[in-house]
Amino acid sequence: MIDPKKFWTKIAPRYAKHPVKDMASYEHTLERTLSYLSPDHSVLELGCGTGTTALRLAASGAQITATDLAPGMIEIAREKGADTPNVQFAVNGILDAPEGPFDVIMAYNLLHLVEDVPGALQAIKSRLKPGGLVITKSACVKGAMPFIGLFLPVLQWIGKAPYVNFMTVEELDAMFADAGFDTVETGVFPKKPPARFIVARA
Repeated sequence: MIDPKKFWTKIAPRYAKHPVKDMASYEHTLERTLSYLSPDHSVLELGCGTGTTALRLAASGAQITATDLAPGMIEIAREKGADTPNVQFAVNGILDAPEGPFDVIMAYNLLHLVEDVPGALQAIKSRLKPGGLVITKSACVKGAMPFIGLFLPVLQWIGKAPYVNFMTVEELDAMFADAGFDTVETGVFPKKPPARFIVARA
């Protein structure tokens, strides 16, 4: 299987041009996230890709550090965010992310690409201030898209697809509970395939 850093760097230019598939769900995610942000917050985004979401959330006035493990993604993000002073971009994964502590940590479309989700949640929790929030949205395709299991291994073998962690909404919720987070808000949007939105407090 191709190294994630190499995979996401390779597809970064194409990824940057790819339109959001479900704009209504994306806008709802931004709306719910903005409701938790304020200008005095220090915010970390993990897996920021080419920076689109971080730059949209800059309207909150919060100081945002947006990270991604792929240098190619961050290169594009820095170009896009050159005129947005309250957003800084850096090449980091989850485990080597800035220590903070942060008021809010965000991770969109990321946890289902991580092999060790419980470990990732502990790394996130260690970087939050007491009472800080984690805001995530993750694909939960286990049982929802059985055909993926037929061709995904082939695509991964030839370097055309990343690792995918197959989990259900219930399994993801349980991981947050086991990590010691208190749930503040949840939702599923879109519903097919299910994307679990979670806001939880450390």
